[in-house]
Amino acid sequence: MPSLSDSLLSQPNFVHFWTGQIASSFAFQMLAVGIGWQVYDLTGSAMALGLVGLFQFLPQLMLTLVVGHIADRYNRRLICVCTRLAMAATVGILAYGNISDTVSANMIYTCAVMLGTARAFEMPAGQAILPNLVPPELLSKAVSAIASAREISVIAGPALGGFIYLLGAPALYFTSMACFLVSCCILFFLHYNYVSKEKQPVNLHHLFGGLRYIKNNKLILGSVSLDMFAVLLGGATALLPIVAKDILQTGPWGLGLLRCAPAVGALLMSVYLARYPLTHSVGKIMYAAIALFGLATIVFGLSEHLLLSMSALFVLGASDMISVVIRSTLVQLETPDDMRGRVSAANSIFIGSSNQLGEFESGATAALFGTVPAIVLGGFGTIAVVGIWVHLFPSLFHRNSLENDNEPAKPA
Repeated sequence: MPSLSDSLLSQPNFVHFWTGQIASSFAFQMLAVGIGWQVYDLTGSAMALGLVGLFQFLPQLMLTLVVGHIADRYNRRLICVCTRLAMAATVGILAYGNISDTVSANMIYTCAVMLGTARAFEMPAGQAILPNLVPPELLSKAVSAIASAREISVIAGPALGGFIYLLGAPALYFTSMACFLVSCCILFFLHYNYVSKEKQPVNLHHLFGGLRYIKNNKLILGSVSLDMFAVLLGGATALLPIVAKDILQTGPWGLGLLRCAPAVGALLMSVYLARYPLTHSVGKIMYAAIALFGLATIVFGLSEHLLLSMSALFVLGASDMISVVIRSTLVQLETPDDMRGRVSAANSIFIGSSNQLGEFESGATAALFGTVPAIVLGGFGTIAVVGIWVHLFPSLFHRNSLENDNEPAKPA
């Protein structure tokens, strides 16, 4: 695979994990197309699309302290296996609802809560296990390669999901469920050298350790909060079914292509970063990438042509990937292993806020002001956040290297 360098190919445990991530991401991306199209078809409401994101985010918010503690204390591989089994069962409920003709918006919302609960446990365990599979000097490449796996699925998953949906919703859901089960089997046989952690007393001080660590580390706080607010304001993916159906006048296949476009940009960027890791001025590059993300969002909001919309989403995905790799690598390298679960759980709240909560924000804003104004205002908001964060977190702006040198680059 072009996204895996020779050095990563020499790490069999990582390759195993990487393959499992592809299967799981593929399942989730196909599922997103089915749920998005079906809930809008049932309700015709932008707010309903936003509620799907909100119901996935709320469990992550409520379970933050618990899931981080579990990821730091128990076998992270088994946590990932169990959560993907739970997601397969949830998709099975949706398939049954369509076969029995009992599916409704409320059923989809309930399944969204179940998916959000499973992902709440999966995300910190999956993020925290990665540094245990590769040496520190390969972590940046590993993060890029994992991102490549996700974007491969984001490219193929929605496009194939859109066409499978033409055969009926049950066909799509059963395919998604099968992919979750394949991922489960792959990770079950992963050779992960789990070492039982010393059982510390469970108290509020321990549970809040991840949030406290992020709060006290300005570099991590700046990077995760910048990404959160930028994508929260600029995220328009929740509105893609409306854009596809009402503005661009396409069907499920068009929605699949729109979902593919940012993934193609992100994939190509992740392949590039896996081969040529960032070595200097990473702070400035991160700020510039997020500003470009905002600009691409504005162009997408104003577009009335499928090819222009796809081009804007392509640039949006590529710029977002730069931010993701920098943020993820900084968080893992700056965090001790015995705290990675709790810090990753806290970080997942920032990620969830920018994704699932961002979907709710986009849906609510579109319901109030209209789809196009909501997207365009979000893009301008993203650019404004970049300017504010330069002043709030100058140490991040002047950060030179991804590695643990703690020496920011000198201002130009």
